[in-house]
Amino acid sequence: MKLREVAVLFKLRLASLVVVSAALGYLLGIPEGAFTWSGILLLALAGTLLTGASNALNQVLEVGEDALMLRTVERPLVRRALTTNEAVLSAFVAGGIGTAILWLVFGPLTGILGFISLFMYVALYTPLKKHSPWAVFVGAFPGAFPPMLGYVAATGEFGLGPGLLFAMQFMWQFPHFWAIAWVLDEDYARAGFRLLPSREGRDRRSAFLILLYTLFVIPVGMLPWVFGVVGPWAMAVSVVCGTVMLVPAYNLFLTREKADARRLMFASFLYLPVVQLAYVIDRL
Repeated sequence: MKLREVAVLFKLRLASLVVVSAALGYLLGIPEGAFTWSGILLLALAGTLLTGASNALNQVLEVGEDALMLRTVERPLVRRALTTNEAVLSAFVAGGIGTAILWLVFGPLTGILGFISLFMYVALYTPLKKHSPWAVFVGAFPGAFPPMLGYVAATGEFGLGPGLLFAMQFMWQFPHFWAIAWVLDEDYARAGFRLLPSREGRDRRSAFLILLYTLFVIPVGMLPWVFGVVGPWAMAVSVVCGTVMLVPAYNLFLTREKADARRLMFASFLYLPVVQLAYVIDRL
């Protein structure tokens, strides 16, 4: 029973999205003939453990706020299905094992990137959420690490390829997260979180910035083609998917309706795996 609660604490469904992104980065960077199933499985395991540790420590720090929000009131620490000590111990064990796997199997650079991602999410992004909308900017850094980390795990070094993957996912974070924040604004307000870009919340300025950053997603998604990392087919997919995000973002600017924010949110969920998969297929 406790193990099931730890799985809920680690938010394994969300962790799977992170793992997919890291795995696609790994496949994009792996030299021809160097792919092994053990490598990608160990990367997936390490990514799941690190993401789970981040989610667990986030909930330890925000248990009071989680008790105030409808979307989080059933989390294990709020229900007292787990104690704080159990959650912290689970997080430290998972984070330590995940970092060790990255360091020992894929090299020190990959291990350091994994640890930095965990640290930024827990120590910087989490406490900043109650104080400033700049938390979204700070959180975009660890949020953009997975494909870069996967690429570095495959090559053992940092370079243009992982940097471009980081840039694409970094820019994508803003419309993605702001769309979620728009849909859940009342719930976030109950806990004192200020996550939309405008102090006034769901106003014209927030809608304009969401539209602007969604527009930026399109050229940034084209950069791997500009620098010769992928071909024109993958570039075309990125433009189409970016346009699919742009339409609800424009409608949100016009209407400021929650329904359009929800459409943008779902379009953003589609964008990332489809575009990254196109990058990988284009390299085959």
